[in-house]
Amino acid sequence: MTTIQKQAQSPIAHLTEADIEQIGIELDAIRQDVLDSRGAGDAAYIRKLIDRQRKIELGSRAVLLFSAFPPAWVLGTAGLSIAKILDNMEIGHNILHGQWDWMRDPKIHSSTWEWDMASPAEQWKHSHNEVHHTYTNVVGKDNDLGYGIMRVDEDQTWAPFHLGQPIWCFINAVFFEYGIAAYDLDLGAVIKKKQTKDPAFRARAKQVLNKIRKQATKDYVVHPALSIPTGSFLPTLAANFTANVVRNLWSNSIILCGHFPEGVETFEKRSIEGETKGDWYLRQMLGSANISGSKALHLMSGNLSHQIEHHLFPDLPSNRYAEIAPKVQALFEKYDLTYCARPLVPQVYSAWHKVVRLSLPNGWLKTTNAKNAPQQLGILYKMATGDRRTRRLLGRKLESESRAAA
Repeated sequence: MTTIQKQAQSPIAHLTEADIEQIGIELDAIRQDVLDSRGAGDAAYIRKLIDRQRKIELGSRAVLLFSAFPPAWVLGTAGLSIAKILDNMEIGHNILHGQWDWMRDPKIHSSTWEWDMASPAEQWKHSHNEVHHTYTNVVGKDNDLGYGIMRVDEDQTWAPFHLGQPIWCFINAVFFEYGIAAYDLDLGAVIKKKQTKDPAFRARAKQVLNKIRKQATKDYVVHPALSIPTGSFLPTLAANFTANVVRNLWSNSIILCGHFPEGVETFEKRSIEGETKGDWYLRQMLGSANISGSKALHLMSGNLSHQIEHHLFPDLPSNRYAEIAPKVQALFEKYDLTYCARPLVPQVYSAWHKVVRLSLPNGWLKTTNAKNAPQQLGILYKMATGDRRTRRLLGRKLESESRAAA
C-alpha cells in the first residue's frame, strides 16, 4: 500500500477540516470520560494482575527445578512463557506508558518500573512512547514501522536486498527482545554514521549490555544452577530459552499485527507538517489495526489487540480499552472510515503477506500464477542480478501488468 497522500482514492478525501477537528473533539470526550471514572477498580486490576503474574512465574520456576521429568518441563515452560508474556505485554508495556501513574504508587510507576526485557525501560520509553507514538506510521520517521530492516511501502525503491526480508523478519521475531534493544539504541543509524565512539552512545550501549547480562545470568545461570541437585540443569536451561523465544514470537506477532497488516495506512513526512490534534488522532485511527478475540487474547496481548484504541489513548488504563472500543468503532462508521480489525490468525497472515509482498518488486506477486511462474521467476532473477536500469524497466512492466489485471 502506498502512502495515503499518493493514493488515487484517498480514504480521507471526503473529510473536511471541520470534520477532522470534530473527530478530535469527540475522541477527547471519550478519553475524558475514562479519566473521570478511573478509580479503585482499575487500581485493584493492575495490582491483582501483578500478584498473579509473580505467582505464576515463581510456581513455574519451582516446577522447573524438577524439569528432568518431562511433564514438569512442559508445565514449567508453559507457565514461565505465560509469566514472561504477561510481564512484557499487559504489565510492563502499559506501566511504562504511564497508564497507572495516577495511582501515585512508587512500585507501579513509569519512572521506577523495570521489566524482563533486554532493552532498559528508559531507552524503550524514548523510542516507543516519544518517537513511535508521535510519528505513527510516518515512513522515514517511525522506525517501529519495519524496525529499519524492512521495506514497508510500495513507494520505497525495491532492491535485491529486500528478497531476504521474510528471513530477517522471522529472525527478528525469534530474538525480538534483542532486536528491540538494538532498535532503541538506533544501532543501525549509529553504525552507518560511524558514531560508535560517541560517548552518549557508548553510555547507552553499556546500559543495554548490563541489562542483557543481568537477564542472561538470571535465566541461563542462576535458575539452571538451582536445578543441579535434581539433575535438571540442562532441561531448565532449555526451558528458559524456550520461554524467552515463545514470548518473543508472541509479542512480535501482536505488534506486527498492530501496524503492518494490509489495509493499514502509511504517511509521508510532509503530511505531519502543521498537524493539528484532530489530524494526529486521524493518523492513529488509520495507522493502526485491531485483533478481535476473547478476553484471554486481549489480556495476553497486553490489550494491544485494541491497538487503535491504544494509539488514540496510550496513557489510559489498558483494561478500559474493551469498554471504549465500541464507541471508537461507532466514530469510524459515523465518518465513513475503515476500522481495520480481524481475528488473530487472519491478521497475522495479512501482516506476513505484506512482508512477503513488499520483499518482491511491485506487482510481481499479483501477476504471478501457476501457469506463468517459470517466466515470472525468470523476470525476478533478471531484476535481482541486473543493474538499476534493468530493474527499473522490468519493474515498470510488472506494475503496468498489475494495473491491467486489476
